[in-house]
Amino acid sequence: MRRPLTALLLSLALVLPSAAQEVVGEFSNDWTGNELDITAFPDPAVKGITCHIVDFDRSVWDRLSKGNWFEDPSNASLACRQTGPVVIGDIDLSRRGEEVFSERKSLVFKSIAVRRIYDKANDTLIYVVYSRQVKDASAKMSISTVPLFAANPVWEKGKPR
Repeated sequence: MRRPLTALLLSLALVLPSAAQEVVGEFSNDWTGNELDITAFPDPAVKGITCHIVDFDRSVWDRLSKGNWFEDPSNASLACRQTGPVVIGDIDLSRRGEEVFSERKSLVFKSIAVRRIYDKANDTLIYVVYSRQVKDASAKMSISTVPLFAANPVWEKGKPR
């Protein structure tokens, strides 16, 4: 009896959002009760930057009629803005950048993630939300940029040269 309960709790932990993010808005977008959720999360290494993601949450009706109980679509859109004084910590300055957010959209093979990349030439932080779904090259993505030229950021380790 303990194993099924443990498996269920672990499954829920993988699907539920982490404490660092907060759902700030939600509304139904169709008659079946499917919802769009707007989640805010601060960049963990850049104080003063907040990103908002809107993504899809399937209703019970939709899950019953279409199956795939433990799966939501991996469509998402993203906007990131300066919401306070910008203090840049130890960030990855490589062309690949680093992942700053991830959320599972199914129990196994699907999630959405946000990656931050620093554009040194334009002194801009780039945030890209994308799906990790291995299906017919179905990478869905959205991009947001935060220019730093007027933000007067403080670089904890010194501005990159």
